[in-house]
Amino acid sequence: MRTILITGGAGFIGSHTCLTLLDHGYDLLVLDSYVNSSPIAIKKVIILHKRNNQISNNQLMQISGDIRDYKFLKKLFFESKLNGKPIEAVIHFAGLKAVEESVENPLLYWDVNVGGSINLLRVMDEFRCRTIVFSSSATIYAPKTDELLKEDSDIAPLNPYGQTKAAIEQILSDLFQHTDQQWRIANLRYFNPIGAHQSGEIGESPLGKPNNLFPYISQVAVGARDILNIFGNDWPTPDGTGIRDYIHVMDLAEAHHAALEYLLDNESILTNLNIGTGKGTSVLELINTFINVNDCKVPYTFCNRRLGDVPVSVANNELAIKTLNWHPKRSLEDICRDGWKWQMLNPQGYLNKAI
Repeated sequence: MRTILITGGAGFIGSHTCLTLLDHGYDLLVLDSYVNSSPIAIKKVIILHKRNNQISNNQLMQISGDIRDYKFLKKLFFESKLNGKPIEAVIHFAGLKAVEESVENPLLYWDVNVGGSINLLRVMDEFRCRTIVFSSSATIYAPKTDELLKEDSDIAPLNPYGQTKAAIEQILSDLFQHTDQQWRIANLRYFNPIGAHQSGEIGESPLGKPNNLFPYISQVAVGARDILNIFGNDWPTPDGTGIRDYIHVMDLAEAHHAALEYLLDNESILTNLNIGTGKGTSVLELINTFINVNDCKVPYTFCNRRLGDVPVSVANNELAIKTLNWHPKRSLEDICRDGWKWQMLNPQGYLNKAI
């Protein structure tokens, strides 16, 4: 069984990807600092996997650590090799991801996202582990309001978060093009992952005030918050609210599995892939779908735009579909139903959960 390192594996997307990879026969080392996540997420992943795969022998080891700690990373790779289970590939989620926070504290974002990634890549190279699926973002693109974003669309991020993602992609490109080593690299440019696993056992559990729209909707609907703030109703869109490409987190997790398989089947490759549905949904459309599917109330008010936001961001996902033999399967209604189930079963997220 191949051993894969998942950095940031206890986070929202990371935890769902861990479950998908376990179910497909991989052994996992899950590294997380738990700054914006909970170790309970991975415990839930293990329970779900065993429930669905009672004879599975797949192993998952949970490790607390920071990708900015070079010596720690080196020890992790060394010990894995010493134990006869060398790390064969990395799926790199670890990093900070709040657009507004990145505008307020850009140095922190460059330190964690770029500095941490450089440490990771140095250690990977030293241990000849040169296969990586990188958690990139659609925020690297220049804003467009009239067409879908393609992988060759202009790169011009408007905020430090997007700039750090673009910088890491550039570093990976330099490694691929300007070194003698054979790297296998997939940059997955996410659009807006939301929802939860269909069991309702794992989902998005922000610590404190949510930075993303969907958990905010869910928390207002369940009564944990009084009202939803919509940031801007004066965008150049049909209803004045921002338009995004919302993808079910399990579709995104399956894209990571497909990307990993694709890299492992090739000798040396660099690919950039948009991971979205190709369909745009406004904030108001998402809220109304959530209300209709779940028969609940979501009171909202309009506020000023957030720093660094863009009016429209929708993927052209044709290259990912063709390259990975993958496609998003779940609808916006599925997203709202699964996300609501998670929220109803876990009104406080992973807080106060005992396993």
